[in-house]
Amino acid sequence: MTTMNEAPAAAPTRKGRKNNPEKTRENILQAAIAEFVSGGLAGARVDAIAERTQTSKRMIYYYFNSKEQLYIEVLEKLYGDIRNTESNMHLDEIAPEEGIRRLVEFTFDHHDRNVDFVRIVCNENINHGQFVKQSAAIRSMNNTVLTALDGILRRGAEQGLFRQGLKAIDVHMMISAFCFYRVSNRHTFGALFEVDFDDPALKAHHREMFVDTLLRFVRA
Repeated sequence: MTTMNEAPAAAPTRKGRKNNPEKTRENILQAAIAEFVSGGLAGARVDAIAERTQTSKRMIYYYFNSKEQLYIEVLEKLYGDIRNTESNMHLDEIAPEEGIRRLVEFTFDHHDRNVDFVRIVCNENINHGQFVKQSAAIRSMNNTVLTALDGILRRGAEQGLFRQGLKAIDVHMMISAFCFYRVSNRHTFGALFEVDFDDPALKAHHREMFVDTLLRFVRA
């Protein structure tokens, strides 16, 4: 694992620049996302991340210790963005069918607008999930969506709207599969079948089709 031989007592700063640790970390993370998307973990260069942020490798290692730790924190940031938004949707306060609809629509929109998230997850699968496994934070985040989804399915079953015995993990996998595949395979699928995934009408059609598919699956 790539680490600095010496840990500086304080974060190095360029002359005349105010030290803002939170902003510096965020800038490095954003630059790292672009670099990891471009080259994956193996191909990403800390020098390039430093150049993108107009900072130094020493500064990056001060905040993140190693390229691998920076990569893990990029994963945590990207998963955190989607999980935090889901938590703010208050799915436990709305009707079960509307909860399913909103969750599918949000997941569809998030994946469509955050191609970098999809690409980095694809890269992490090439790594056999090696670094996701190292993050207790990511595992904890993903439990929140399962808890919310379990509540929706349970309330739907109690009201006679949904089938009994539905598992949150199965429904979550279906939602993720539909929305993720549409982005991860848009170039190959689009080329093979002459499909323009950027077409607004087709995008709206797919969004509603995924909602309808999930609702048909869960309904009693």
